[in-house]
This record gives sequence, structure tokens and C-alpha cells, in this order.
Amino acid sequence: MPSVERYLALATCVLALGGLTTACSSDQPEQKGPVGPVPQGLDRFYGQALDWGECEPYATSEMARSSFGAEGLECARLTVPLDYDEPDGPEIELGLLRHRATGDDRIGSLVVNPGGPGASGMLSAASMAGPTADTEIGQRFDLVGFDPRGVGASEPALECLTDNERDADRADDVEYDGSRQGVRATEEEERRFAAKCAERTEHGEDMLAHLGTRDVVQDMDVLRSVLGDRKLNYVGYSYGTRIGYTYAERFPRNVRSLVLDGALDPEQDSVESLVSQGEGFGKSFEEFAAWCQERSGCPLTGDPTKAYQDLVRPLLDDPVDVGGRVLSYDDATTGTIQALYSERMWPQLKSGLAELSQGSGSTLMALADMYNERDSSGNYANTQDAFVAIRCVDDPPVEDREKIRDAQRRYAEVAPFLDPGTRPSAARDACAFWPVDSTSEPHLPDVDGVPPALVVSTTNDPATPYRAGVQLAKALDGRLLTFEGNQHTVFLQGNQCVDGAGARYLIDGTLPQEGKRCG
Repeated sequence: MPSVERYLALATCVLALGGLTTACSSDQPEQKGPVGPVPQGLDRFYGQALDWGECEPYATSEMARSSFGAEGLECARLTVPLDYDEPDGPEIELGLLRHRATGDDRIGSLVVNPGGPGASGMLSAASMAGPTADTEIGQRFDLVGFDPRGVGASEPALECLTDNERDADRADDVEYDGSRQGVRATEEEERRFAAKCAERTEHGEDMLAHLGTRDVVQDMDVLRSVLGDRKLNYVGYSYGTRIGYTYAERFPRNVRSLVLDGALDPEQDSVESLVSQGEGFGKSFEEFAAWCQERSGCPLTGDPTKAYQDLVRPLLDDPVDVGGRVLSYDDATTGTIQALYSERMWPQLKSGLAELSQGSGSTLMALADMYNERDSSGNYANTQDAFVAIRCVDDPPVEDREKIRDAQRRYAEVAPFLDPGTRPSAARDACAFWPVDSTSEPHLPDVDGVPPALVVSTTNDPATPYRAGVQLAKALDGRLLTFEGNQHTVFLQGNQCVDGAGARYLIDGTLPQEGKRCG
């Protein structure tokens, strides 16, 4: 079975919405803070001016370059302390992107985070700006995305693997070897990865120690003040829900509204999250297979799980050449899961599997590249590096080999299409070799005094199971909005029922009725 690290990474939610529009940028630095309470010693951060300007210089990827040039977008850098316990020590900068409210009756800023951990909030906001510009939300709120510390355009950026090393890592399926030799080889790779992150990232271990959610929510409170908002309005997707409820726990009096879509279960450790996620992908594969079998040319004939395994398992020993690269088993399954995030990608997955049955891996490789954020020039965003680094500092490592092995077995039971047919591996992931301690652990958030949150959960969400949203809404004393569908997250993606309920909540605080469902 794949390592815990590999398939926890599949919870990454990177929104790619189209249709960007309109614009302006400031000629002079803009100072709106400090607003609201300011922690001792942080006055200069909470009151800093932002120098908004063109966004193209902030682009660190091919997708960002194509998105950041749209009219109506402006970007700036926010300065924050590397270590909030030492505000006079080293400083770092976060990349910000904003699309101003298009109406006259502005409420404030709406901060968004797309999840990951490690996904770019700037890119997410850029993608959402056009589709929301003429909606109630776009008219009443400035849409603001930020790249969390170490991510994307934020400086310094986390650096672990080079582009060539990432290609090589994807082509190597050693983590599926559960023998003693395979476990040793896998753990040696994980150990080297952790060491490279510390060696190649500016500020080294100090930076790694302060990449986690604990520090990100403090950055977000600085951002709230600098934007001129007494209280925070926030939309978080997937891992972004953890940022949201952690912010509410840390700054309960600074919250106006929270929309949390595709929730993580706050009590689950990484092993239980792996198994829960497997359930989601297992159900999504069943839905896809049923859809596929109703259409001509579907390669999943007979038992779809066995048909899929017969297609991808041979790649463990005999990967397929794709223009000088090779489609590994890991790439094929990653490409499959990328497509399972949304029904809109099912036709592409069907084509990719049909191609693989004929010995071609081009489409599945393209899907895997999309997930890994590898552009046409072979350059990677640092999302995957950041995912590992943030997770390792957020939660204690899983050291119990039998627990790891048992999780692999259980994963194969709930997502049998992803069972490689090899001995489950007990290899520990990079977090077991992380050079700094973790800063938090799974727990129910204590959010007394926080306004009720709106939690959106999708019945067949492959990456964050529906029941996690149910549990989070209860923990936050919030309101659950159910979407009946097959995709990962839904708010502000064109569903009028969900978007309308979210807009009413964000604009005037009206929660949807108890038990409301959208389809």
C-alpha cells in the first residue's frame, strides 16, 4: 500500500475556477490598521501599510502567470515575524492578492484559503475573482487570497526537492515494497527529504519550526488588521477549514463569519485521516466506474476494481514510457485520484484508462502533473514540499509500525481499487525524521463566544468525508449545509443553492435552515 504521506497528500484542494475580470491598483501605500486588538509587541506589524500593485511579479508558476495578469487584481507583500515569540527577530513576507468589491455597499474583506496544506491562496483568489465579481459576494467584499508562509510567492519559500528530484521521486515506486529492504529504502528517502528541507530553505530549522497552522492563523490576524477589518470574514476549503477553526480558537473575539467547506475531522490523527479518505475515494471510484460502464469504450469491463488493478498494477514492474518520462504506478493512481475530485474530470479519466489499456500513459501523466503542479516546462510549484512540511509540524509523527501497517490494510479494504497487491509497508514517513517538534495535535476546538460557522459538506466528497463536516459543525455549534454530489468542495463554484445560502450568511449572518440540502 502507499505510504501515509503519499495519500494524505491527495486531500489537497486546489481550486481552478475560470473567467477572470476587472481591475485597479494603488499608487500610494495603503494604511488601514491597526484595527482591533493588537497583541503586545506587534504594533508595527498590525499597523503596516501595504503597497498594492501589479500581480505579474508575484507569479511563481505557469498557472499563476496566466492568471495574475487579469484586470482587477492587485498584489502586495505583508511582513510578519518569523517567530511571534521574538517579534524583533527575523521577518518574512507573505504574498497577497486582492480583487476589490465591485459595489458601493462594501462590508469588508473576505479572506480565502484553498487548502492543501500548501496550496496558493493568491492563485485561488485570482481564479475566483471573475466568477464572483458580479455576485452579491463580489459586490460587497474585497476578495483576498494569501500564500501562507513558505508557500508560492511568500518569501522565503520552502525548498526541499529540485524539479529533477521530484520527477525521479514520482518514477520510483519503492514505497510500495513492504519487505524489510523496501522499508529501509523508503525510510532512507524520507530521511533525506527532511534533511534537504532544512538545508535548502532559508532560516533552515527555524523556518520549518514556524510553518504550521499555529503561526499561519497569527499571520491571518495581522492580515485582518492591516486590511482594516475589525473582525475576520473567512472562507476555507479542505485543510483551509483547519485554519478557520484554529483561528476561531486562537482569536474568538475577532471572528465575524466562517464558511468551512470540505472539513477535516479535528480529532483524527494522520492514520485515521488516511483511512477515512480512502473510504471517500473508494466510493467515488464506484460512482465513476458505474458512469464509465454505461458508455462505449470504457475499459472497466466486468468487475471494475479488478479491471482497474489489471491496468495499473503492471506499472510497478514495467512503467510506460511517456515522451522520455515514465508513467509509474504512483503516477497512474495519482492521476486517477486527481480526476475523482470532480465529475467534470471523469471523461478525461475514462480516456486515460482506455489509453493505458493500449499502452499509452499520456493522459494519466497529464492528470498526475496537474495534481503535482508540474508545468509544461517541467517546473514544480512547492505545494507538495509544503504539504509535508506543514503536516509534520502540525501533528505528532506516527511512529508505531504496526499502526502504520494496519492503516495500509484498512485502506485497501475501503479503497480496493488502490490496493497494489503488494505486502503492506510499515515504513515511517518524513515526519518521523523531521528536525523540529510538532506544535499542535488533533483536538476538538474550543470556540466559546465565536459566532456560529457555516460548514458545507458534500455527500460523496472523495477527499474529506461527509461525516467530518457533520462532526465539525457540531463541534463549532454551527450549521451544516449538505450538498448532494460527487466532488471535493462546492461553495462559490456555481451551485446556486449553496452559493445563495453562503452569501446570505456572509452578508447578513443568516444561517440556512436546519437540515438544508442542495443538489
